[in-house]
Amino acid sequence: MCGRFANAIPPQILMDYFALPEVPTVPQHWNIAPSQLVPVVKTAHEGIRQLTMARWGLIPHWAKDLAIGNRLINARSETVHEKPAFRKAFRARRCLVPASGFYEWAKTANKKVPYFISMKEGVPMALAGIWDSWDTPEGEALESFSILTTAANSLLQPIHDRMPVICQPADFAFWLDQSVTDPAKLQPLLQPCPAEILQSWPVSTLVNNPRHDSAECIQPVTKA
Repeated sequence: MCGRFANAIPPQILMDYFALPEVPTVPQHWNIAPSQLVPVVKTAHEGIRQLTMARWGLIPHWAKDLAIGNRLINARSETVHEKPAFRKAFRARRCLVPASGFYEWAKTANKKVPYFISMKEGVPMALAGIWDSWDTPEGEALESFSILTTAANSLLQPIHDRMPVICQPADFAFWLDQSVTDPAKLQPLLQPCPAEILQSWPVSTLVNNPRHDSAECIQPVTKA
């Protein structure tokens, strides 16, 4: 599962890494929680990429209200192609979710210890996502997304048994290509990333409360 992440990527780096046509203006957050609006990268007309804001927690276009999105923040990569809430989005509406890293909680004998997981060398992280558009009662289009998850790699296994699917730059174009609709062709991308490209460290329980949204959330702490 992926229940919290951070995106404090500088705008110029965001533009360069995701090959965006212009430098974006987006807020930086260190403790993003479900239901918040965050930037995602998707393909617009003529294959040009665009950065748009979307609500975390996918709301299928057929949903009666947005509450369903609270239960659909993640989609299991093994079954995403067959679940009614996800299958159409998986085939036609895929996106990348820029992140500085994500949080996961390791269970110990008497508490949960939060960890921050990021790419080595400060490289941005691109989480595989799917999105949909839902019409609000006011008649406005609300875009929302889910993050795909897969089995944990060797770095994450001591912390949690699941992790988000992390796309590599060489796969961005294929993942975002709307002409690719065959789930079998997409499945090879939905594997755990190599453990050696990631790093992790324990952080403060400040992150447990989404109202805490500062760089202090990702600072390493000594495990008790």
